[in-house]
Amino acid sequence: MASFKITGGKKLKGEIVPQGAKNEALQILCAVLMTKEPVTIHNIPNIRDVNKLMELLEDMGIRRSKVGEGSYRFQADEVNFEYFETDEYKEKAASLRGSIMLLGPMLARFGKGKAPRPGGDKIGRRPLDTHFTGFQKLGAEFLYDQNDAFYTVDGSKLKGAYVWMDEISVTGTANVLMAAVMAEGNTTIYNAACEPYLQQLCKMLNRMGAKISGVGSNLLTIEGVTELHGCEHTMLPDMIEIGSFIGLAAMTQSEITIKNCQIAELGIIPDVFKKLGIQMEFRGDDIHIPAQKHYEISSLIDGSILTIYDAPWPGFTPDLISIILVTAIQAKGAVLIHQKMFESRLFFVDKLIDMGAQIILCDPHRANVIGLNREHNLRGIRMTSPDIRAGVSLLIAAMSATGTSVIDNIEQIDRGYQDIDKRLNAIGAEIIRI
Repeated sequence: MASFKITGGKKLKGEIVPQGAKNEALQILCAVLMTKEPVTIHNIPNIRDVNKLMELLEDMGIRRSKVGEGSYRFQADEVNFEYFETDEYKEKAASLRGSIMLLGPMLARFGKGKAPRPGGDKIGRRPLDTHFTGFQKLGAEFLYDQNDAFYTVDGSKLKGAYVWMDEISVTGTANVLMAAVMAEGNTTIYNAACEPYLQQLCKMLNRMGAKISGVGSNLLTIEGVTELHGCEHTMLPDMIEIGSFIGLAAMTQSEITIKNCQIAELGIIPDVFKKLGIQMEFRGDDIHIPAQKHYEISSLIDGSILTIYDAPWPGFTPDLISIILVTAIQAKGAVLIHQKMFESRLFFVDKLIDMGAQIILCDPHRANVIGLNREHNLRGIRMTSPDIRAGVSLLIAAMSATGTSVIDNIEQIDRGYQDIDKRLNAIGAEIIRI
């Protein structure tokens, strides 16, 4: 296991470019299976989860060629179905949560699919019922082998249907949507996720020849087609990384310009950080955060304490709750953080408390942060990264702290953030990979 050694108290200054969106990449890469023609994808982030998925696609027989920095051409004209029976496939796919989205494309194009129960972050229960209930509505049948946690799905007779998503799941919506694109007849998906990444998938599929309407809403209508064609697609910048850099700038009193943010796609993310008192300027599609010694949390109109909570899009994304929490540590005022979706995502706050933060963990879903207003600095400690977003939150805390910190298990951070140590060191951080 690798670790980061961080010297805290360094003020950063300069420009940083966000990587391509991790959560979009996992959907888009699975969609290359849906055609035998070449698909070219740009702005692919060089991170562990995405690289593992691309390697898995190659193992399945899909050809991949690099056409530029972060750009690859894929062609799935020959897929090796014998590979799905191997222990290697079960092991590799199980280690990557995004692999479950291979099922929708396989059902659409080949009428069958196999997938192990995937892994990923340990942030609470993440059931897959929504995916399989949607497949069943379209006429698929599946078997689940509890002994080796393996799903086998028969989708040879997919037909359009009314599908109500019992959970507003981004991956569930993507999976059912991809299966429905080539089902016979029309499909309606209601209570669909509508995140920008899901919109990107819909736009890409439409360019490939799909007929999806309602893009950007929670009501998708799909007219089934018999085949899809090749296309070219450029991914959005990663909104979670953009939010992480906003929080980092505030905590470390740094002046940072985040380049090429596609601000129109960020929804309410900048507004939520502004509620913590963080100043920012929009310069075209760049976000400039000036160095701030103090930032004050807003209160409600009646003077009561602000609550920040996650919600399905266009609400505040749950992936930034950890970042908001750590950023509030040095604000003036108090805020209640309510993480509704995952019951284990706030358990990293004990590390922040050890560093000197004033946080009351009310229950698995709620934490009350009393801002220090820089009257006391956090102190460096040794800690372990439990998941991607908590890992970067701990990194932000360590960079703002007095002294040296060590973060173990940084493979979790590498899963979602491309060369984060090198990119931050380039603008003044002192992070050593050990």
